[in-house]
Amino acid sequence: MWHPTSRTDSIIGESPEQVDPSQHIQTLCAALPGAELTHPFGNETSVYKVGGKMFAAIGTGEGGIDRITVKCDPERAEVLVGEHEHIVPGYHMNKRHWITIDLGGSVPLELVEDLVDDSHFLVHGKARR
Repeated sequence: MWHPTSRTDSIIGESPEQVDPSQHIQTLCAALPGAELTHPFGNETSVYKVGGKMFAAIGTGEGGIDRITVKCDPERAEVLVGEHEHIVPGYHMNKRHWITIDLGGSVPLELVEDLVDDSHFLVHGKARR
């Protein structure tokens, strides 16, 4: 679970309100244990992997707004898609296990951080087996 003082301060030293959301999330992804940045789809999309498996993809969507796609528990994904206008089933991914979040929308940065952490955990746990 995300903790305001530990996650934000330890990674970038600034509060989420002072940073670009996309850059902040990229910094978070890169700081997670075993994270590796790749660009398999070109420089426009940053793909973060752990154990050779993707846990996050950040790219520019429609209207020039950055978006992130992360793995998510299917039940939680269904709830989030229903509650948040700017969270949709995963773009070009398994729509049951992945969600895409518009980083320029109304989704709180703290929730995005939590979802990135969860995605890393879901993928990392499988990568270690």
